[in-house]
Amino acid sequence: MELVTVNSSNLAIYLNLTQAYEAEFSPLTKKLPDEEGKFALDTPIEGNVTGYLLYIDGRPAGLAAIANESVDHYEVCDFYVVPVFRKHKAGQRFAHILFDMMPGLWQSKQIAGADNAIAFWRRAIGAYTNNEFVEDIYHDEYWGNVTRQCFKTTA
Repeated sequence: MELVTVNSSNLAIYLNLTQAYEAEFSPLTKKLPDEEGKFALDTPIEGNVTGYLLYIDGRPAGLAAIANESVDHYEVCDFYVVPVFRKHKAGQRFAHILFDMMPGLWQSKQIAGADNAIAFWRRAIGAYTNNEFVEDIYHDEYWGNVTRQCFKTTA
């Protein structure tokens, strides 16, 4: 398992994986592909958002977009693991590596109906924090009511 920061040399790989991510959530987001078959992205890798690629056995296996909201305040904006790699807790290990890299206050949000994502984040954050996190229903300006987990990580 290797984690790589997205830059100009691997941005195309990240953008390819985002299409699978957007397609997977399209039943919930109601997004349609454009005339070229591409989905619009909600979280571009720019400004305060950093992209990460997960590689397993040399293959692109996942992505994350993490916003640095302010000093030591982070939000998981996008997170995706290719289905064939969703075993042996690869997603959880990916999330934990990100948490270790950026100690501070974190939040993760899941849109209504994303029951598998909600369950994943409860498990991953719970395992990392020994279940020391707060969960609520939060009104996000873009997505409406979302399930949100807030927690703190330390180095």
